[in-house]
Amino acid sequence: MSSSPPASGALQKRLGLPFGIAIMAGSVVGAGILRTPGVVANEVPLFWAAMLVWLLGGIYVLLSVNVASELTTALPRAGGIYVPVHEAFGDGMGLLAGWSIWAGYAAGGAALALAFAEFLTFAIPAAGDFTVPIAVCALLLVTGFNWLGVEEGRISNIIALTLKLLLLGGVIIAAFALESPAQSGVGSAASSVSPGEAAIGWVAFITALQIVLGAYDGWQGPSFFAEEDKDPARNIPRAFFTSAFMLLAIYLAINLCVFTVLDIDTLRGSDLPVAVLIEMLLGPVGTKVTGIAAAIMALLTLNALVMTHPRILYGMARDGLFIRSAMLVNRGGTPWVAMLIGTAVAVPMIMSGAYVFVFKIQVATGIFAGVLYNASYFALRAKRPHMERPFRAIGQPVLPGLILAITIALFAAIVGADPVSGLWVAGLIGICLPVGIHLERERRKAAFAV
Repeated sequence: MSSSPPASGALQKRLGLPFGIAIMAGSVVGAGILRTPGVVANEVPLFWAAMLVWLLGGIYVLLSVNVASELTTALPRAGGIYVPVHEAFGDGMGLLAGWSIWAGYAAGGAALALAFAEFLTFAIPAAGDFTVPIAVCALLLVTGFNWLGVEEGRISNIIALTLKLLLLGGVIIAAFALESPAQSGVGSAASSVSPGEAAIGWVAFITALQIVLGAYDGWQGPSFFAEEDKDPARNIPRAFFTSAFMLLAIYLAINLCVFTVLDIDTLRGSDLPVAVLIEMLLGPVGTKVTGIAAAIMALLTLNALVMTHPRILYGMARDGLFIRSAMLVNRGGTPWVAMLIGTAVAVPMIMSGAYVFVFKIQVATGIFAGVLYNASYFALRAKRPHMERPFRAIGQPVLPGLILAITIALFAAIVGADPVSGLWVAGLIGICLPVGIHLERERRKAAFAV
């Protein structure tokens, strides 16, 4: 067998089921779950309502991966959500979906790098004066590591998920090992809500659900690497569903812990409620332990994002929607130009705080991309009925139709709550459609000329 490096533009089939699970669960489970329970409890301060919201978030992911399993195995190419949208609706909507998802990943990388630096200050207060330089260094360090290649990325993501599960598993076990609220003098959040808080409005419930869906975001992980999977028809659906059930179990367990052990005022008033749990167990040092754990989780999640986003530009470049150099792949199998572009965009975001602005836009554009993605399922069923589909979505057409309806409703709710986001989506459509149509015409002219 030849040991020569692959040609530029050639991704390597080195990945399998363990990586698929690690990239999905690892991209979703981050330091955010240590914060989010308190934020959600602010909106829905009842145990059953909060648990219902987290359960609904998990069901949303299960419905989503059902559709994603069919689309990804039918079109096992690099690019994730972009691929079936482009296949179904052409260059214009493909551009919109690709840029929306890629921009979200770039902003997410900037946010995670800053989160790493900020969590580090819990353990090392002096680091608070250098959060931006530390964040930039963390991003550059992770980028350099991923430059090495796919094999290093595969191993690191599997190890990262294992560490996260050990950390969160330790928190869950420690929480239930604590004295009961009655014995320790701490009233549980599940039972200390006043009658006036018993009625929860729909606005608060929907807001909580949006927060929870944000905590589940990143579930698309395996779809970006389908082209590099040794057996995508078998591994991708298994990775999707295994990870979805794993995430649901972890998130429900964490929330059960904080609602059982902490009183509602403590839960709602804490930016890091899990830190309170650990401090109850370990004393004042618990805050430092939590800070280190959260920093590690943020850094490991950043590693997954940096490995993922180059595949989006790679897929777009192959279809003529981005510069061709984004298809250059190094000896280790990394699309290195595409990766450097993502880092080059994220660094100024860290320095300027522009990632917050991008996130606000990306919430609406990302949900709209989700609408296009789920709609592409039905479009491809009609447009290419005989296309090989190694996995067929369960409950067709009811369950795929349900997730399409949910994403449409979410998009309508977001635009209704923030009309400016709707204007940004309309503006992006106004840009992407003409550009996509122009590029498609140019390709057709080139084909006829040949």
